[in-house]
Amino acid sequence: MMDVSILGCLEVGRGGRSIVPSAAKPRTVLAALAVRAPAVVAVSTLLEELWEVHPPSTAVTALQTYVLQIRNLIAALPGLGHREEAKQVLSHQDGGYRLWTGGGSVDVERFEWRAAAGRRALARRDCAAAAECFHDALRVWRGVPLVDVEAGPLLSAEVARLEAARLEVLSGWFEADLRLGRYSWRVGDLAALSVRHPTHERVQGLYMIALLGSGRRDRALEVYHQLRLTLKQELGTEPSLACRRIQHLVLDAPAARDGRPDGPRLALDELAVEVATPPGAGSAAVR
Repeated sequence: MMDVSILGCLEVGRGGRSIVPSAAKPRTVLAALAVRAPAVVAVSTLLEELWEVHPPSTAVTALQTYVLQIRNLIAALPGLGHREEAKQVLSHQDGGYRLWTGGGSVDVERFEWRAAAGRRALARRDCAAAAECFHDALRVWRGVPLVDVEAGPLLSAEVARLEAARLEVLSGWFEADLRLGRYSWRVGDLAALSVRHPTHERVQGLYMIALLGSGRRDRALEVYHQLRLTLKQELGTEPSLACRRIQHLVLDAPAARDGRPDGPRLALDELAVEVATPPGAGSAAVR
């Protein structure tokens, strides 16, 4: 078995022993194999990852040397002890190389499994379970993915995908908390998130809802107007239908029942419809 962690510094090994090389290029090779494990990564993909469009004439030989270095580290792991077994863990086949985890722990799989459970719980409006699942998913993260690896096209795309997935989970967690009435709890978190993602309409919508639920109607309107201005300046677009409807709910601000307004709940339902809309089906997909 081989444990793989990429949500933070690269960690690959077993039994507490690491096979991550100290040199930059072998580390990049291992990272590229780890993010695709147990699939085969083509030699051409690895060469592009290491040198992009200008590989040296000795590139294939250098790649073979990096693979040998990683195999030597694998062979030194407890329970292996020789190079033939290491070749089974990091094998050459079908014009590329393959890292076999053998059922070991993979942090991305744990993250994605808990995130999917959170989405299912949120869809059925089991908000307490959704918040717990999303929180558990986020706890898997140790920092920026592959922060200690020199990334080429493959790894850069994977890091971007994972960061987008993390933002989706974070937004889902905040939505679940808002549906539980925890408006004031999340105002500060959403304020910080909105600054980092000024054109992300789900984030901005959640921030408006948290403000509305906390009795800060005027500030919620300011957030909408800033979102509209930013979208026009940076993307040449208008806010999505969901965000426009949230603005109208903020403007209407229905009278409170039992001390709690209906507006935030209705606004969350508008945002949920927008998130569930397939890309291209609406006027503006969530970014």
